[in-house]
Amino acid sequence: MNLPCRAAFGAFFLAAVGGAASAQTVIKDAGFALPEAMRYDAANDRYLVANINGEPTGFDNNGFISIVTPDGKVSNLKWIAGGERRVDLHAPKGMAIRQGVLYVADIIAVRMFDLASGAPMGAFEIAGAQFLNDLVVAADGTIYVTDTGDLAVDGPTAAIYKINQQGQATAIARGPALKRPNGIAFDAAGNIVTVTFGGAEVVTRRPDGTVLDTKTLPQGQLDGLLILPDGSKLISSWEGKNVVRLRPDGTTQVVVDNVEAPAAIGFDSKRQKVLIPQLTLNTLVIADLK
Repeated sequence: MNLPCRAAFGAFFLAAVGGAASAQTVIKDAGFALPEAMRYDAANDRYLVANINGEPTGFDNNGFISIVTPDGKVSNLKWIAGGERRVDLHAPKGMAIRQGVLYVADIIAVRMFDLASGAPMGAFEIAGAQFLNDLVVAADGTIYVTDTGDLAVDGPTAAIYKINQQGQATAIARGPALKRPNGIAFDAAGNIVTVTFGGAEVVTRRPDGTVLDTKTLPQGQLDGLLILPDGSKLISSWEGKNVVRLRPDGTTQVVVDNVEAPAAIGFDSKRQKVLIPQLTLNTLVIADLK
């Protein structure tokens, strides 16, 4: 459903915040409903926002994905919407883009949509999955997706799944020791990096699940993760209410602070902006990278 008047409505509630901290644009009162993830669609120079719109594990088919312009206007609030245009979308969370396809983690399934039209392109369901949260897609089409499991405790259903091109899923890691894995990304060597919502760990694994390195941040409840070209990792922390840069040498720096419930962050590589959905506030923050 296209909402041409919504763009102007959303723009009315933009707020620019400056000062000593990173310059920020805040987008609020624009119709977002538990925005869990933001991604920069470089090919179309736009931001995509996944909205849970209900219970995070509810099969209610009312999740939606919004389009936001880089200047902060909502150009299409419900570009992809559960229950419309034969779309199944319950509680969308992490997203990834590869070769014209948008991949979305949705409770027990990874759903695929045409990046140009938003039309559904099928889904891979994972038997035994409980809370698929974030995902990345390799050059050969292999998908890696985190299953946070029980969001409240470190439980046995937590997992990191690998899905091949035929949709067959295998767990490369599983169990409470994963501490509710959340954000996921590839490093330059093709290893898999994840962060823990149940802790403050940043874990690097080989694609087969073998742990190579673990670093611990000062504050936990880690959610979003992305890796910059210089190897630095940007990580959002609910406990810290911030986004932290973890440098390759292990040192850390707060690059965005005073952000409540920062979920799966994105990065506008053209403008050097950090894209932060504030899940519980139904608000987006676009911040300069310090």
